Amino acid sequence: MSPLIEITDPKIFDPEVILIDVRAGADAHQRYLEGHLPNAIYATLDADLASKPADPAYGGRHPLPSLETFAATLTKWGVTPDSHVIVYDDKSAAMGAARLWWMLHAIGHENVQVLNGGLKAATDADIELNTDDYHPESTSAYPVPAEYKGTADIAEVDAAAKSNEQMVIDVRENARYLGRVEPLDLIAGHIPGADNLFYAKNLDEDGKYLPPEQLAELYQHTIGDIKPEDVIIHCGSGVTACHTLLGMASAGITEPKLYVGSWSEWSRRDLPIATENK
Repeated sequence: MSPLIEITDPKIFDPEVILIDVRAGADAHQRYLEGHLPNAIYATLDADLASKPADPAYGGRHPLPSLETFAATLTKWGVTPDSHVIVYDDKSAAMGAARLWWMLHAIGHENVQVLNGGLKAATDADIELNTDDYHPESTSAYPVPAEYKGTADIAEVDAAAKSNEQMVIDVRENARYLGRVEPLDLIAGHIPGADNLFYAKNLDEDGKYLPPEQLAELYQHTIGDIKPEDVIIHCGSGVTACHTLLGMASAGITEPKLYVGSWSEWSRRDLPIATENK
């Protein structure tokens, strides 16, 4: 199954599919009520896909929810281990959709796809949107997973950034990577040794992912001979990094890890910081 699905695929409107609309921001629910795909469940990045950090220096600004909490959320949405889940957002999957896709994969739920192009793809296709507040029926409890697979902690990232046989990729825009601006975290710059590949390069001018062969070429140019399992992806707080992990999966590269804490954790730990390339 491709990790991406097109708006023209009838599965999106299959009543057996669990369709989830993920938004971020203080006005997320209002935007959902102004228009969403039929039978799409409202979800929000901050409440459903992250926990509130006690200290961003330990876990970053968007730490993962506990496994018990995530299982309870899936139960609330009516998701079972056999459910086909399709997710989308209004940011070309750069925010919640890719994060939820990654979280489901990380607990072993493989039957999940992201709508390529997100809500814009639907409006461009003249799909009629709903304005109801859709609530699904709960099902039997989703089993609590054993772990989130495919994560790297701060010590592993530190070692990888210093290694010639591993790679850390920072997907933030280049100005943030170089430390010229920092709109969200306390200190500007990047992890010394990390490469930069802005996540927006995954997309075409319409906000859709590039074809798999073009994505593979993009990533191969950066990764070179490094094995995919030795690659760690990060961003500001472990959200947009999932956008590149989704693109990599579309290109057949499935083993890179996510550094969940990302720059929001690293920059608060009194660790070395770089402000030039690598």
